[in-house]
Amino acid sequence: MTRPVSQRRTMLLLLALFGLPLVVSFVLYYATDWRPPNSSNHGQLFSPTIALDEAATPGDALAALKGKWSLLVVGNGDCGADCQRNLIFARQTRLSLNQEMDRVNRVFLVTGQCCDREYLNREHPGLTLIEPGATVDVLLQRIPAPDREHSVFVVDPLGNLVMRYDSREDPKGFLTDIKKLLKLSHIG
Repeated sequence: MTRPVSQRRTMLLLLALFGLPLVVSFVLYYATDWRPPNSSNHGQLFSPTIALDEAATPGDALAALKGKWSLLVVGNGDCGADCQRNLIFARQTRLSLNQEMDRVNRVFLVTGQCCDREYLNREHPGLTLIEPGATVDVLLQRIPAPDREHSVFVVDPLGNLVMRYDSREDPKGFLTDIKKLLKLSHIG
């Protein structure tokens, strides 16, 4: 026969074992400034999104930004080392999507001196070009300028700038973000 003291000790031990983590979590969350991370994305999410489609005119090349997700690279048409890295980064990310890659376009927004077409046709077939002009000037005012030369931007099927990713970082994080966007999206 067990003694009441032994039963009480067992009950207190079980209560501490299961109740203590709950008490600690409440104290950490409500009594301190500590919070778990808000997001699991690897790129810079734009909140609110930035509408790019307002710069479009009928028949404009900006139609490439509608209906599908787009990986947007901004760069000079002579396509130096940073530009080439961004274009390769976008191409490889799209190819890594496997069955979902048909839902994603690659778009090169040319800021000037258009273009090394031989390189673009050879290395980046299927790349959509938006060449210098009034539309590009309007778009450049909407696209955040800091570190543009090292960035790949994500545009949703409605023509909104959603995310920026630094192409110098690990591409696995970007691929994870794109897969998550495509999985959760019911458009494009």
